[in-house]
Amino acid sequence: MKGMDLYERLDSELEALRERGAYRRLPVTPEGLCNLSSNDYLGLSRDEALRETFYAQLQGEDRLLSSASSRLLTGNTAAARALEADLAEMYGAEAALAFDSGYHANTGILPALVGPRSLVLADRLSHASMIDGIRAAGCKFFRYRHNDLGHVRQLLERHAGEYDEVFVMTESVFSMDGDRTDLRALAALKRDFPNVVLYVDEAHGVGCFGETGLGCAQEEGVLQDIDLLVGTCGKALCSMGAYVICRQVVREALVNRMRPFIFTTALPPINLAWTRFVLRALPGMAARRVRLRELGQRLAEAIRETGRECVSESQIVPFLIGGNEAAAQAAEQFRAAGFHVLPIRPPTVPEGTARLRFSLTADLPEEAFGRLLDLVRHG
Repeated sequence: MKGMDLYERLDSELEALRERGAYRRLPVTPEGLCNLSSNDYLGLSRDEALRETFYAQLQGEDRLLSSASSRLLTGNTAAARALEADLAEMYGAEAALAFDSGYHANTGILPALVGPRSLVLADRLSHASMIDGIRAAGCKFFRYRHNDLGHVRQLLERHAGEYDEVFVMTESVFSMDGDRTDLRALAALKRDFPNVVLYVDEAHGVGCFGETGLGCAQEEGVLQDIDLLVGTCGKALCSMGAYVICRQVVREALVNRMRPFIFTTALPPINLAWTRFVLRALPGMAARRVRLRELGQRLAEAIRETGRECVSESQIVPFLIGGNEAAAQAAEQFRAAGFHVLPIRPPTVPEGTARLRFSLTADLPEEAFGRLLDLVRHG
């Protein structure tokens, strides 16, 4: 008997998503609403003066809109080399390597580095890109309980001696709950287990934390303890791409073995030049970081006043709802009040934990923020 063809099967599967309230559509951000769903944490997308200053000093190859090649062909532009040199200097590291996206970084780094006797320990709530990288690596792995470094120690005591190296992977700021990892405690674990390789994704930390905006590792004084520090440029830096801070031998291994790097057209010089420009401006943005942290603390406290749990320690503040449809309805309530905030539903978050996720920006007007607090507290 003939079964469904491809299109019938897809239609049936999409209908099942609709019935569960988990169907996704590409949204269009409405004009006139206060946007609380972007990752533009420092508000740079609306900083016309900063942008015009960048354009005024732009010249030569940095004006090009495409690299037209992978880095290993003709795409190893002066802009790429300059950005990586700046990154290595800023972080006090041997080397840096730029990528097209954070997803490329996390799906490609681990498969390029693991050996036949490698083990991976990853936080259970690590980003999907990190999990995809682990699966692509094909090595033995365990997912430890979220932010439970006691569980990490137990796993290391049980297994570290059986492997050449153990990659311990985490985010510094978790993208769905906005809570943070104790990077100092992880650095101490590394000192107790010499074959540990620390892999920290600072996607939501870069720009928002640290004396000069380099992230949570800088704030906690452990930059030199992290072997693979991944930062993204498409969030607080208001650009595109990603990078890893690492040893020179690691950089060379990635250039030779990392498939998403080898087989991808390099970023355009103008984009790389903008990232470099923003990075150099980060030390002067301390007031924005202070404002951002203050907004996050005030909103998290307002949510706790309603009796809801809120573990946020950052500019990402979840408003837990529970059911998928209820989260979608709550988003419409906020929209009617002038706020664009999207529901986050499974499989992005666990079943029963659908939520609104507020992504705050440093330039959020106090009047609008006051209205947001009132809406959270009183509905």
